[in-house]
Amino acid sequence: MPVAGMVGRLSSQKGMDLVLESIGEIISTGVNLVILGRGDDFFQKKLSDAVKTYKGRVYVNIGFEDHLAHKIYAGADIFLMPSLYEPCGLGQLIAMRYGTIPVARKTGGLADTVMDYEAPTGNGTGFLFSGYAPSAFSECLKRAICVYSDKLKWQKLILNAMKMDFSWGSSAKKYIELYSRAIKLKRQ
Repeated sequence: MPVAGMVGRLSSQKGMDLVLESIGEIISTGVNLVILGRGDDFFQKKLSDAVKTYKGRVYVNIGFEDHLAHKIYAGADIFLMPSLYEPCGLGQLIAMRYGTIPVARKTGGLADTVMDYEAPTGNGTGFLFSGYAPSAFSECLKRAICVYSDKLKWQKLILNAMKMDFSWGSSAKKYIELYSRAIKLKRQ
């Protein structure tokens, strides 16, 4: 079964309440969970309790270590970002570069950068859910696990994610094209 990872601030904004409300169901699917971050004392305590409850299945490191963060981004199969709101989001971009597939709430920058997987075509770069509810999050994760069980489909999804280019070079090229069109229209 896959390893799901999270790196970030332990807060409601990042969807930690959804993770905690869904953790039993997440573990029942066979997924192992790795979380790195610090934040609200409430979430830190509840996650520490989950480590004891789900011994050997849930791993939590309270704090932040850059080298460990990159190991989670690279070593997990699925990257969880069930954010309540996310103006931009970098975690999903880093995860996709490493070939780790995001399961994210369709909001803000997550909706802009993660393309929901389409089973008929195999297109997409991750899995998105809309409603801010534990059931919506769990169902989305289950959808990801179903695709994960088909190694060929999962490999295609990984390649799709790794091909995404959100670099400034790509953005600059689009701006140049836009400005060139504007100049051409102005001259007409």
